[in-house]
Amino acid sequence: MPLPFLLLLGLFGLGCATAGPTTPAAPAEPAHTADEADGFAPLFDGHSAAGWTGPVENYTFDHGVIACRAGKGGTIYTQKQYADFVAILEFKLSAGGNNGLAIRYPGYGDAAYSGMCELQVLDNTDNRYAHLDPRQYHGSAYGMAAAQRGHLKPAGEWNQQTVTVIGSTIRVELNGAVILDTDLAGVDTYFQDKPHPGKGRTRGHFGLAGHGDAVAYRNLFIKELTR
Repeated sequence: MPLPFLLLLGLFGLGCATAGPTTPAAPAEPAHTADEADGFAPLFDGHSAAGWTGPVENYTFDHGVIACRAGKGGTIYTQKQYADFVAILEFKLSAGGNNGLAIRYPGYGDAAYSGMCELQVLDNTDNRYAHLDPRQYHGSAYGMAAAQRGHLKPAGEWNQQTVTVIGSTIRVELNGAVILDTDLAGVDTYFQDKPHPGKGRTRGHFGLAGHGDAVAYRNLFIKELTR
């Protein structure tokens, strides 16, 4: 935002000096942002589906937020593909919300199986999820590797998450706590004994996997890594 002229600011302050005290504005909610100088690139322009493909009609893209429409879903994904990367983002769950991050998604099929994995995005606290397999909770590489629980903010609040993918390894940091740090190459047991044929993928799209719940994302950035 351009800085105001100091002279005008001073005159404004003098004109308001006799108006009495005012209530200070509430501090802005901190945003999870990235510096493009550090190699991070935005995945969302804040107002359109530019750069994304898939069932984009099932999502809204405005006011700096990508949101899955309630009752809709499907996997939307970046037009660009990535190998190794760090992605940072913020997400907000509705009560009982269920979504996912599609990692190295090929552009077809169920992201949890056709891609390297789907990182679960889930309101763990909802009663309907009380008896899930540990590999189905938030931050888990769905069906393969369980994430640590207890670091999600309540439904309706924004969470900050960082995902680092290098080779066959995935690291997930949620609200400052590392909840998953695993090497999928070593996984040989699966939820419901259902194999994940895509787990060995070395490149693919980054996506959001909707499952019919209202889940929102903002401040999405990605940084490609080289080895």
